[in-house]
Amino acid sequence: MMARMTAALDADNPFATPSSLPYGLPDYRRIREEHYRPAILAGMAEHRAQVDAIASDPEPATVDNTLVALERAGRLLHRSLTAFFNQSSADSTPGLEAVEQEIAPLLAAHMDAIYLDARLFARVEALHDADLDLEPDTAWLLHRTRTAFVRSGVGLDEPSQDRLRALNAEITSLETTFGRDLLAAQNAAAVLVTDEEQLDGFPDDARAAAAQAATDRGHEGAWLVELALPTQQNALSMARDRTLRQRVFRASARRGIGGEHDTRATLLSLARLRAERAQLLGFEHHAAFVASDATAKSAEAVAEILERLAPAAVENARVEARDLAEALERDVPGAELEPWDWAYYAERVRSERRSLDDSVLRPYLEMERVMADGVFRAATELYGLTFAERADLVGYHPDVRVFEVFDVDGSGLGLFLADYWTRESKRGGAWMNNLVDQSTLLDERPVVVNNLNIPKPPAGEPTLLAWDEVITMFHEFGHALHGLLSAVRYPSQSGTEVPRDFVEYPSQVNEMWAWEPRILAAYAVHHETGEPMPAEWVATLLEARQDGEGFATTEYLSAALLDQAWYRLSPQDVPTDPEHVEPFEAAALEAAGVAFAPVPPRYRSTYFNHVFGGGYSAGYYSYIWSEVLDADTVTWFEENGGLRRENGDAFRAKLLSRGGSVDPMAAFRDLRGRDPEIAPLLVRRGLTAAGV
Repeated sequence: MMARMTAALDADNPFATPSSLPYGLPDYRRIREEHYRPAILAGMAEHRAQVDAIASDPEPATVDNTLVALERAGRLLHRSLTAFFNQSSADSTPGLEAVEQEIAPLLAAHMDAIYLDARLFARVEALHDADLDLEPDTAWLLHRTRTAFVRSGVGLDEPSQDRLRALNAEITSLETTFGRDLLAAQNAAAVLVTDEEQLDGFPDDARAAAAQAATDRGHEGAWLVELALPTQQNALSMARDRTLRQRVFRASARRGIGGEHDTRATLLSLARLRAERAQLLGFEHHAAFVASDATAKSAEAVAEILERLAPAAVENARVEARDLAEALERDVPGAELEPWDWAYYAERVRSERRSLDDSVLRPYLEMERVMADGVFRAATELYGLTFAERADLVGYHPDVRVFEVFDVDGSGLGLFLADYWTRESKRGGAWMNNLVDQSTLLDERPVVVNNLNIPKPPAGEPTLLAWDEVITMFHEFGHALHGLLSAVRYPSQSGTEVPRDFVEYPSQVNEMWAWEPRILAAYAVHHETGEPMPAEWVATLLEARQDGEGFATTEYLSAALLDQAWYRLSPQDVPTDPEHVEPFEAAALEAAGVAFAPVPPRYRSTYFNHVFGGGYSAGYYSYIWSEVLDADTVTWFEENGGLRRENGDAFRAKLLSRGGSVDPMAAFRDLRGRDPEIAPLLVRRGLTAAGV
């Protein structure tokens, strides 16, 4: 296998040289599926040779010949991998899946070869011991580089390192397997509807999107309810037909259980192998290993915040459930409130109480308007950014749109790629990727991607959003801003290269602008009449911000606690029988005090891609941890006048632009003038009345 990695890359391969397109955008007009594998293999070979030259340099270690040299190394591998992983997650094919399955263990071995190289670590250690007078970003780079070596096992004996290499290879392969099987399970679980009467309650645009999805999959004349990644599905809030709601919910909640796309054996193996790796590296369990390198610092600190919030959240959910059960009783006397009833009756109760629900809001939330006059406008007012669509530049799929981003002085800042519609080849959820990392060392400016999964309407029809989808669009663009506004020297410190429990903080802050009255008035406009959303609706929307917080907090905490439960196990305590996955889940939720049947976890284990297929293993707590910082920062914005350029400039200078070039909590303290306080989060989540 290694012999194939040493072959020179054909000069005709688009990855052989850096892209000549603006900002280094990968040349998707030329890139084909067959280009990825040879580019990645050649990139690994080139990178390993470059690192070997650094490690064997006879000159004493310096910042330039060691740290800076490492930052410059591996550019072919980096540009091929960023393009590959972005496409494999957003527009996968059987061919790309096969490549990913092949390269996953090779990449694990490649990283082990670097971080278990005693010669290279000795050079890093020499710099660390020299007590040099370094620039702050370089000092932080040295600290983080040394930490990476230690956490990778460079201090282990040879047999332990051999076992570590085997574990890393297997874990990486299983992550790929989980993601592939989950995508297949999600596509297979889509609910086919042949009787249009069952779609009673679906607005016209949602009905049209379901018809288009059915046609696309060969079911002309039917309707297909495609599934999003979380347990709750948009269809559950719309469908009056309780039988259809039950079908959709069960299809969602049973993904990965049984059949050809069963994910249970894979997730059990991942939990067991990660537990063994953590113990090999000197940690009690995987949760401790993860937290020790995050801002949380310990699994005990994570447990404390989750356990502190859970009882009050569940109590609030029970109060909400009583209102929903009363509404259900009026429709179906004697019926018990089920998980598939919650979203529908939450909308019903909100409509009765507030005279407002998603069905009346959607015509005022057209995607194009939300993006241009909401998401982009907020960035203009806060940071002075402007956006121009580049029809001459293409993305990795026809649905992708490319925008050039300009700074306040008119200079080009980077590119933003928007990929908002769902498709069979795209994994569920929403996320941000970098295609090019900002770095003054490499003279590179950022290229970032936002992916959402919004049902695509028929050609020529508008895409109308649910309110949650509006919030998701603002959230993901917060990640994009973290990448676009990065102003660091070293590529490994660019933008979102921060601890997992800090990375969600800027994106969650950006959600606040969806609610800002001036921004909301700009984008909340009827897509046909051009009339603004009625002022009383806007007022009601703002007043209703805490509606459903009991449900939202409980479903989130249930998933976060489930993640922690799996990753606080020792290897021998992880179940071996796939049939034990569901009993383990039930026991874990009961023990954590969040076992409330009408509110299942946001993700069940079998489709919890964040922690079994992605990079959030033992880290799903990050959202609530980051929300403490977010809620405190929202208070700072409000105290200083809200949507003002001065505030945006301060947030940009003290936090967004610094990426991972400083201790992230030091950046927060620089902005806020103190450590974070939890009180604003408790108020936002409606938990203060419960005495949290």
